[in-house]
Amino acid sequence: MIGIVVSGHINFASGMESAVRAIAGEQQQMTYVDFVETMSTDELELALRQAAADVDSGDGVLFLTDIPGGSPANRALAILMDTPNIELIGGANLPMIANAAFERDDADLTELVDTLLDIGMSCMKDMRRELNSMMAQPTEFECEDGL
Repeated sequence: MIGIVVSGHINFASGMESAVRAIAGEQQQMTYVDFVETMSTDELELALRQAAADVDSGDGVLFLTDIPGGSPANRALAILMDTPNIELIGGANLPMIANAAFERDDADLTELVDTLLDIGMSCMKDMRRELNSMMAQPTEFECEDGL
């Protein structure tokens, strides 16, 4: 099973952990690393390296971080550069993280990255535009009882 490490600024990771647990239940080989104010970036990288080692069963590890170019993404990128079978998605959102729990059993690491990117992009919606589109479509109502 692909290991997952979620990381982000302040309580991003722990917030995602509680949301994923509510949606997908407790997950094996999935861990969360918050980058809090008291932590240096070197400490963050050590925590990320340990987290990756903890969840890696040989099928690879996927880092999901909050902001591309932020410290969690940059430190995960350093790990990707010197560790085999590691991938990283920066800018992860809750649909991506929750679906990672469901999709990782039936995919290899590259396929999982592609699937999660598709999910993440497709889940972003301009809700006013969506509403206007639905309201513009004619609706036919059928009543079986003739009313």
